[in-house]
Amino acid sequence: MQLTGIHHLTAITADARANKRFYTETLGLRLVKKTVNQDDTSAYHLFYADGLATPGTDLTFFDWPVARERRGTRSISRTGLRVDENSFDFWADRLRTAGLTTEGPVTLDARASLDFEDPEGQRFRLIADQPGPAHPWEKSPVDAAHQIRGLGPITISVPELAPTDLVLREVLNMHAARDYSSPDGEGRVHVYEMGEAGPAAELHVAVQPGLPVARQGAGAVHHVAFRTPDVAAIHDWARRLTELGIPSSGEVERYYFRSLYFREPGGNLFEIATDGPGFAVDEPLATLGESLSLPPFLESRRATIEAKLKPLD
Repeated sequence: MQLTGIHHLTAITADARANKRFYTETLGLRLVKKTVNQDDTSAYHLFYADGLATPGTDLTFFDWPVARERRGTRSISRTGLRVDENSFDFWADRLRTAGLTTEGPVTLDARASLDFEDPEGQRFRLIADQPGPAHPWEKSPVDAAHQIRGLGPITISVPELAPTDLVLREVLNMHAARDYSSPDGEGRVHVYEMGEAGPAAELHVAVQPGLPVARQGAGAVHHVAFRTPDVAAIHDWARRLTELGIPSSGEVERYYFRSLYFREPGGNLFEIATDGPGFAVDEPLATLGESLSLPPFLESRRATIEAKLKPLD
């Protein structure tokens, strides 16, 4: 049983309208699904991705009226975004023009990288991607050569390595590959690989015992999801967690993918999610994200749900 990489990452915004503007206009991502949090239908769940809504490119947000995150350990602390190795000057200029502070580019873990924060303080790192296929969005304000290609690596912060390391290696079958010095000077970062490895299939674990425990809020990451091919595979993962006595959500049908949630010992929420059926299951690929999509079990409540949502434009 092998996970194949990062599936999606879900963060928190307190301003869905500004969030949409920043991620589509400044970062140039495609809004591929405008739906609601299935466990809290008063909140949007917005999905941004590449031109084809490819698994592994989804950066998603819950819209909750909350205060800013209190940073610390036991948190998903930085989100990697993969770009072409020749795009760093472009992005440094674009982000600074948007009024954001950047750090770099520098070489980190043998890759070019550029750090920045979104307007709510979510921490990002642009990472030089490996050569391979990309699926740019033709309507993006960012030229195809410079568009964000997908997620990864994702960095989590834990106060001690051993319990998290045990779960990553012995439960999730990740490979402990290497470590490097944290750019903020706080300890070592340990790299775990999935599938064929590379930045789209890495989880970086920063060991930071001197930090307070984080409190989630706007600008924080809620959870990270890892890829598994299909429903048969997620059945296997659910059985594995049960056999090992690890508490989990059990399988959850999200309609666009099937999920399984559990919390690792360092306090971070993990999800395993299937690659399919994908976001085109209920609307044409050409018009993804242009109207409110609801899974079938919420469709009968559409009028009530829409009445409680704020306009995004």
